[in-house]
Amino acid sequence: MNNHAFSNTIMTLANKLTKISMVNLILLGFSFVALPLAISLLFTANKLSHLAKQSSETIFEVASLTQLNTELSDTLSNIERSASQYLVLRDDELQQLFLNQQQALSQIIKKTLKHNHNKILAQLLTKMLTASIQIKSQLSSELINSITLVQLQQEFKALIALKVEIKHYSDSLIKQKADDVKLSNEAARSNIFNSLYIIPLSLFIALLFLVIIIRPLKRLIGRIHDLEQGNFQEKITFTGAAEFEEIANALDMMRARLHALELQKSSFIRHISHELKTPLAAIREGTELIHDNSVGLLNSDQQEICDIIKLSVHRLQRLIEDLLDFNIVLDSTSLVANENIALLAIITEVINERQLDIKRKDLTIITPTNDIHLHSNATQLKVVFDNILSNAIKYSPQSGTITLLSRCHNDSVEISFIDEGAGITLEDQDKVFDAFYQGAPPEHSQIKGSGLGLTIVKELLLRLQGTITLTNSDVGAVATITLPNNSKTVEN
Repeated sequence: MNNHAFSNTIMTLANKLTKISMVNLILLGFSFVALPLAISLLFTANKLSHLAKQSSETIFEVASLTQLNTELSDTLSNIERSASQYLVLRDDELQQLFLNQQQALSQIIKKTLKHNHNKILAQLLTKMLTASIQIKSQLSSELINSITLVQLQQEFKALIALKVEIKHYSDSLIKQKADDVKLSNEAARSNIFNSLYIIPLSLFIALLFLVIIIRPLKRLIGRIHDLEQGNFQEKITFTGAAEFEEIANALDMMRARLHALELQKSSFIRHISHELKTPLAAIREGTELIHDNSVGLLNSDQQEICDIIKLSVHRLQRLIEDLLDFNIVLDSTSLVANENIALLAIITEVINERQLDIKRKDLTIITPTNDIHLHSNATQLKVVFDNILSNAIKYSPQSGTITLLSRCHNDSVEISFIDEGAGITLEDQDKVFDAFYQGAPPEHSQIKGSGLGLTIVKELLLRLQGTITLTNSDVGAVATITLPNNSKTVEN
């Protein structure tokens, strides 16, 4: 089986396992991980137990054979000495001593035969026992008179030869036992090392089940991020463990509810904005005619009242425009309208729409020297730029300069708006993005804002996966927008 086929098999198995309930999946994973380790542990314990038993038996046999050789050597020496003395002196005490020693030799041999079942050793010991009994019978009968000391010594030489043969064979048995223990030890060590391969196998199984558990979680997290960015159109479906399917169903119900609420809000704002703009246009036109003395001269009091009405109408118009911009934030259908756009074109369009405000304060606008292309939402980006430029115009001094810079990095694009105003306080830097919060108004400003501009900017940048930071420079305030880089730069 090649690597591709193996990978397909693993993926097929993983897909089947994802349909098992989470509880059963965890239990199954624990079993698959623990079972090989348990088998390896039992196998290793059995090998070590067998090795310990074999070593113990070998030590006992070696001790027994060593003791046997020592006892045979000592006993045969005593028997030979007492038998020779008895043959020469014919003393009853020496005879009894000889008989006792011969009895001790018989007991040693019989005891060894009882506990040691080695056939060759048994044959040698039996020969020695038979030879010793034969010497005993010769010395205990009338044949003693016909036995010379030389003959007796020849008989004992045969016994000593058997003893030497028994010792050599015992030494070979001891060496064989030692070799067996050594081989068993090496085999056990090899088996233990081989069983260590179970550990990476168990880790692989654990990793496999971890991937199986985490993968659906990541899918759900991805859908939650979509909801966070206002993508309510795509239905949330999920096939897998019952627990995850329940979570997905709950998320889809929440998505549908949020989508319905969003549509209601968008419809309400569009409707109320349209209803407000129609009478507001008539009010503004009438106010302009009165303010310009087109219907007759006004006295100073009337002129002051007309100025108040005119400022209020401008403020109301600005509020309605902010409501329309805020409706773009709520309108998630614009999220899918991404296209390849040129930043310089959007910046130029925003500047052109603000020409009246720029000329009123005699401002100089310095645009970027390079053009950056992005795959983004042109409508939302235009609203972002317009709100930031509007703030820069609002806080710039008369005949000031607003500088726009664009920079392209490996993974991001930065667009900076630099004005020559008084800057922004540290306290306001943390609050200006809150809805309806308004900082200190610029000097000589008569029209108040709605407090929604930077809130709209932040919400739209969140959907565009961008950020905004406000800082102070040597000349004024700096608003820097950072967007994901999927761009190319074109030098002018």
